[in-house]
Amino acid sequence: MAKWLTKRNFIISFCILIAIFVAIFIIPVSIPIILALLTAFIIDPFVKWAERKFKWSRKVSVISVFIFVLVIIASILYYTVTQLIGKIIKFSKDAPDYFNSLSGVWIDGQSKLLQYTSGMPDEVVKAIQKEFKNGFESIQTSILNLLSYEKLMTIMTEIPNFLVSLTFYIIALFLFMLQLPELKIRLFRHLTTSTAEKARFMITKLNAVIFGFLKAQLFVSLIILAVTFVGLLFIAPKYAIYMSLLIWIIDLLPILGGIIILIPWALYQFVSGDIGTGTKLIILAVILVIIRNTIEPKVMGSQIGLSPLATLISMFIGLKLMGFLGLFVGPFVIILFTTAREAGMIKMNFRI
Repeated sequence: MAKWLTKRNFIISFCILIAIFVAIFIIPVSIPIILALLTAFIIDPFVKWAERKFKWSRKVSVISVFIFVLVIIASILYYTVTQLIGKIIKFSKDAPDYFNSLSGVWIDGQSKLLQYTSGMPDEVVKAIQKEFKNGFESIQTSILNLLSYEKLMTIMTEIPNFLVSLTFYIIALFLFMLQLPELKIRLFRHLTTSTAEKARFMITKLNAVIFGFLKAQLFVSLIILAVTFVGLLFIAPKYAIYMSLLIWIIDLLPILGGIIILIPWALYQFVSGDIGTGTKLIILAVILVIIRNTIEPKVMGSQIGLSPLATLISMFIGLKLMGFLGLFVGPFVIILFTTAREAGMIKMNFRI
């Protein structure tokens, strides 16, 4: 027992406990700061490019790139918020008509159900009617729960927290952009020559991976835009340009993407009695999901150096463990591990 009570083992145990504490308590509340640091690393090449291209100082380059990024963030937020508020106001005005239409669909469905089931045994007819009624009530309950006071209040109470986090993110991003070279120097002071070379190799590799990831996302999003535009030209030519651009922007959200636009749109068409258009929109939504979930892992894998299977598994596990953020963290962890192994910081030469 005494041989385990060494100073080295004590330090290792203490470091493990600190790492667990940080992972459980510190990281979850530090997401805006971590995202700001990652963003600073991502856009640092643009800052260096501005320094070389225009012969600007680091400070001027940082301010210029920061303003450009800030304009993009502000534009996205403004567009999203104004569109969301407009849609909520419009929906609140049209909600009575929607529910009246839904009642008409229910009555029409019942009459058609009676026609189709005429001549069947009473037990079968009652069972079908019961399932039909349960399905309709389930849809009605889901809509009412979605529009419930508690749900709306939960969303409203999260807005101040989001604004506070966004403010800290923007401030931290600017400070990280300014001090990134100094932070790198401080880090390398605590590394030996060998470790510093490995760290530089990892940073170079990660920069290439990040740009590969961005290129992959852009390529997949352009495919989504093209397919959506062509599909809407046949389904709803009047709204093809506007809605395809909106779906393209929303589709940058993994997993859900354009579904959060197409599915409600299709349900509205069903409620309005336009079954054909609703069905076509559902088919388009399914096609977009298939494209994103088949092409994205392959394209991302080729750009970031992971196999499609490893990319898909890491995205799925990241999603289950960390939610939306895990879709990016999962592949990043695998890339970090692979890069560390290639740099010789992690050795996997063992046999069982």
